[in-house]
Amino acid sequence: MWGNEAVVKHIGGKTRDAQTVWFQIARNLGMWSLKGYGYLTVEHRKTHEIIGEVGFSDFKRGLDPDISPYPEAGWVIDQPHWGQGYATEALKALHDWLAYTHPDAKPVCIIDEGHTRSINVANKLGYTEWTRTKMNDAAIVILRKQA
Repeated sequence: MWGNEAVVKHIGGKTRDAQTVWFQIARNLGMWSLKGYGYLTVEHRKTHEIIGEVGFSDFKRGLDPDISPYPEAGWVIDQPHWGQGYATEALKALHDWLAYTHPDAKPVCIIDEGHTRSINVANKLGYTEWTRTKMNDAAIVILRKQA
């Protein structure tokens, strides 16, 4: 999945090798200890194939406005599974969990402004645009989840 240019186009634009993915997995596991939330693997119910990742993070991005006080929702689904509702389904369950375990949390997400599929997923989950800015020279939208 992380080696597919179409998948990473709106997530930094660079494919990732096995070592980089391994470090990413280790970082994601550490997030659970540090913040009480992190990323989960999305597995296809019938085939048990890994089809993506969803989760919350705090990457200390240094954006303006600062989003570090808020759980940052993120998701990626492998290309063969796009458009089938997996991201929305998995994120809905994860947001329900966050609301139960972190009732005061106010999640945000950042999305490349050209990534309409992810913006649509965010809107389905109750996110609305907060502001626009740049990150690593890419135009992004910062969205906040409404109650």
